[in-house]
Amino acid sequence: MKIAILTFQGFNEIDSLVAFRMLKWLQKPDWDITVCCPEAEVTSMGGLTIRAQSSLEEASDADAVMVGSGSLTREIVEDEAIMSRIKLDPSRQVIAAQCSGTLMLAKLGLLGGVPACTDSATKPWVKAAGVEVLNQPLVAHGNVATAGGCLASAYLTGWTIAMLDNIETASKALYYFAPVGEKDGFRARALDNISPYLPERVYASPRRKPVDAA
Repeated sequence: MKIAILTFQGFNEIDSLVAFRMLKWLQKPDWDITVCCPEAEVTSMGGLTIRAQSSLEEASDADAVMVGSGSLTREIVEDEAIMSRIKLDPSRQVIAAQCSGTLMLAKLGLLGGVPACTDSATKPWVKAAGVEVLNQPLVAHGNVATAGGCLASAYLTGWTIAMLDNIETASKALYYFAPVGEKDGFRARALDNISPYLPERVYASPRRKPVDAA
């Protein structure tokens, strides 16, 4: 199982690193989780520089792709040299985007005219791209999910884990990372937000590959 976390210059640390840590915590030996970047190094909006573990081209072969947000997303989506390197296919990949990552999915033509979630700052640009923006933390249509608000990253990662494995695994991760003294409530709220957008199969046996959206 290959999981790519798309991370660009000016990235939001919460989006990429929360997803990375939650996925890694599961310690699944057959899950290859990488921070996927357009350059060898990228620097966050807060000044944190990290090294890429995979390239944008490699995301094409991933089973799941998570698209983080950042302060430079509006410029990046207008950069054809970068955008042309991103080849995603929701018929065979689980795709999850956070905040301004939703704008990237819109520009890539991956939202299919359905409503999406994003943060308040990015909302005008997502609407200008022809996408209806919902006032909620997460929504999914088939294999594609979008989330809005930095701390919705836990919900988005929980949804991704459920899609790739099952709801029990997602619940386990959400419970572990929840604040002490609030674990039951946090997990319940997270599951309330992601459960409406999960197929019946995630409540059964663990999966190894995303199934076709069709």
